[in-house]
Amino acid sequence: MLHFTCDLCGKELRPEEDHRFVVKIEAYAAHDPAELTEEDLDEDHMEEISQLLREDGDDTEVAAARHNFRYDLCPECHKRFLRDPLGREGVQKFDFSKN
Repeated sequence: MLHFTCDLCGKELRPEEDHRFVVKIEAYAAHDPAELTEEDLDEDHMEEISQLLREDGDDTEVAAARHNFRYDLCPECHKRFLRDPLGREGVQKFDFSKN
């Protein structure tokens, strides 16, 4: 029998009694493509594409920047997560005086 606990509060989740929610998060480096020009469209890029395919296609720096997370949540923590997915409510805010 599988055993689940809420990854936020630690509550044991019993399959026959409790609902369980799964949250999956994927974090990766953003890649914003450069703007295409008429010159780009006129060039034949087949040789460049062929060379890229021959090279090791997995850039280690970019691959290291990709992370997948999976969390099991109880119904109460799931509601809290939906209200504040980045956890901003729990972050202490400082209000420094202007001396």
